Amino acid sequence: MNPTKQRVAIVGSTGYGGVELIRFLQHHPHVEITSVISASSSGSPMSDQFPHLGGVIDMDLDGVDAIATAAKADIVFTATPSGVSSTLVPQYLEAGLKVIDLSGDFRLKDSSTYEQWYKHDAPADHYLAEAVYGLCEQKGNDVQDQRLISNPGCYPTAALLGLMPGVEAGWIDHSSIIIDAKSGVSGAGRGTSLTSHYAEMNENFKAYKLNKHQHIPEIEQVLSGVTGEPVVVTFSTQLVPMTRGIMTTMYATIKGQHNEQDWIDLYREYYRDRPFIRIRKQGNWPSTKEVAGSNYCDIGFAVDERTGRITIVSVIDNLVKGAAGQAIQNLNRMMGWEETLGLKMVPVYP
Repeated sequence: MNPTKQRVAIVGSTGYGGVELIRFLQHHPHVEITSVISASSSGSPMSDQFPHLGGVIDMDLDGVDAIATAAKADIVFTATPSGVSSTLVPQYLEAGLKVIDLSGDFRLKDSSTYEQWYKHDAPADHYLAEAVYGLCEQKGNDVQDQRLISNPGCYPTAALLGLMPGVEAGWIDHSSIIIDAKSGVSGAGRGTSLTSHYAEMNENFKAYKLNKHQHIPEIEQVLSGVTGEPVVVTFSTQLVPMTRGIMTTMYATIKGQHNEQDWIDLYREYYRDRPFIRIRKQGNWPSTKEVAGSNYCDIGFAVDERTGRITIVSVIDNLVKGAAGQAIQNLNRMMGWEETLGLKMVPVYP
């Protein structure tokens, strides 16, 4: 063990989010992965679960044991399904670990809202109050020296990055926001189901959880914080037959007179010091492949003078900027390191 490096454990290492954390953290100069954890596969070599990691992570999977993990690590990433982290995270905190949680269990501040949307018992209120919502590009969001960071959801990351500057500037009528979001099937996780079954998804395109998606209150919570008053959005989700990527196409009524170049200038200024936000020039809109495998979020605009509405297109890789990459950004900011450490990956194209 290098004494100058932080020891890191990854819970849920056999999921797609966990394996993406491994891919990026292997290149991080201040981190050493000392434990990979899986409740279902403990004792087996990591390379049995993911043969492409042979020679990269030559260690066996540990079981879920907070005390044993604390003996090996300083920081733990919990890349588990919702409803699991709510019981695990308090154990890791009590064992003295810092936690970056990739599930949805600590994102919502109101426990009754969490239980309504997630259909699980909420974590204790004091943990919900302590957790810092780690949307890295949100102004005033300081996670440095915190011990519990809640990593945002993939859909909310793409949507909020596309909406926040316009909403904060007062250029968007926030009562008119419609978010049309499309995701690759890796967002459903590695488990086999009809959702991700090849015969169900190949040459297919389907909507799901209309008006019922658990990310709705997360988006509304952040936008309400930006405006200082309740914001309600229409949010629809669809699965498309690709492995990774999210495209959110957002529509809203414009307040005031602002052309496309005005929107571009506003967003470039808002994200001026944010290395992973790329604002497209006029008449150029991003595609999911242009950010694949990277931590970038690309945003483009189209103003419809006929209807007085703005269309905002925001794309991310759901497994990176929507999960593991943003979690590592939060790690960097929590530790006071350069925000881009371990994340300077060029998108994989084509």
